[in-house]
Amino acid sequence: MQTINLSIWDLSVFILYIIFLLYLGYRASNKTQYLKEDDYLLANRSLTLPAFVATLVTTWYGGILGIGEFTYLHGISTWFIFGLPYYFFALLFAVIFAGKIRKRNLYTIPDVLYTVYGRKVGLFGSLILVIMTSPAPYILMVGYLMQWVFGFPFIVSLILGTLFSTIYIFFGGFRSIVKTDIFQFILMFLGFGVLLFFLFRNYGGWTFLHNTLDPSYFIWNGSLSWQYILVWFFLASWTIIDPGFHQRCSAAVSPEKARTGIFISICFWLIFDLLTVSSGLYAAALLKDITPVMAYPTLGDIILPPVIKGLFFTGLFAIIMSTIDSFSFLSAITIGRDIFRKGNNNEHTAGFTRAGLIITAVLAVLLAWLFPSVIELWYIIGSLTIPPMLLPLVTAYFKRFALTPQKTILVMGISFMISFSAFVYGICNRSDGNIQYFLDMEPFFPGFLFSFGYYGLFNSLKFFRVYGRQK
Repeated sequence: MQTINLSIWDLSVFILYIIFLLYLGYRASNKTQYLKEDDYLLANRSLTLPAFVATLVTTWYGGILGIGEFTYLHGISTWFIFGLPYYFFALLFAVIFAGKIRKRNLYTIPDVLYTVYGRKVGLFGSLILVIMTSPAPYILMVGYLMQWVFGFPFIVSLILGTLFSTIYIFFGGFRSIVKTDIFQFILMFLGFGVLLFFLFRNYGGWTFLHNTLDPSYFIWNGSLSWQYILVWFFLASWTIIDPGFHQRCSAAVSPEKARTGIFISICFWLIFDLLTVSSGLYAAALLKDITPVMAYPTLGDIILPPVIKGLFFTGLFAIIMSTIDSFSFLSAITIGRDIFRKGNNNEHTAGFTRAGLIITAVLAVLLAWLFPSVIELWYIIGSLTIPPMLLPLVTAYFKRFALTPQKTILVMGISFMISFSAFVYGICNRSDGNIQYFLDMEPFFPGFLFSFGYYGLFNSLKFFRVYGRQK
């Protein structure tokens, strides 16, 4: 197991971070208000523009170790796979959906499904969202990081990482997330900013990278297959159905602030992508024969001086933990409120959500223990949840294209089962350790194509019926 060498000063920086994080989370809780649904779930819909940007930027960038791993292996293609597609779908979300979500004054994606399609679709959508919002990939990353830094057993690292990332939201709800995300937003940029500063100062810039790295690192597709890249592009459509985007738009003070906040967030994501991809290229140039997921931690360990090193590693923890708290809270809301809620009674929302938080944490730790690969967890979750959810949710906001409730749940169920069956087929038909999917088709495509084809056929027939009557 690779370990990181931190001085007492570095550890002191991290300990101060944890203390201040817990203080912010606790201070944000208001014992006279947190039982009210609006306050506990959406901070009374009072999210200002700076808070909106900080919480959205940090939440959507939790996979930092995966980004380091991918850049170390495939170079600048990381930006074309994990950057550009997400900007596109985030921009689409801002233009088309952000204002509509805020104007509806609902709380969650299942609320939309319940309202438009009824209880069966809402319940089925909630079950899919529990999978989608699982914090397991990010708990896995923080577990690895705690194991490398502190030398704890892996399962202990998973549990401690989960506890430190969620304990304050148990009491403070969404307010605690927003307050801590503002602090973590500063740390994430500061950490990678100082790392890149020292790298540039010690080794130079583009000329050093160009002369040191293999030319394949500068190929836009990283020599990856077109189908693999296409799947990741469509997985970026996760943005459209991401509960975090919906929650923050619902919590914004106005539709205009929600749209503007996403535009500004895209700019910050672009800046941070430049920092992380550049750092990953330096890692590939300077580090040989390391575990790829260790690219950023190893780079920071050998490049940075004491205290600055502690600041960088604290920034790594902040990036991951800011996503764990948000995803855990979203999953808890879905389990506690949207699945186990009783009618329209919202008096016990906080209690149900807290119970959901405990269930979420236990399931996520178990999942991270069973599937110890960040990229694999991302890929599996996205491939199974996007096909059944994307079009039903999109058409819920454009009802003229929506199916009937009966047809909607039929399409959702079949598309999920098709993608799930394709995934199981691949797992059961490995060749030399590699998954072999049926007809070499990634599991995302058959489920999505069925859903897209059904919606396309239904709306085409409806159009011709209406057009025929007009004629």
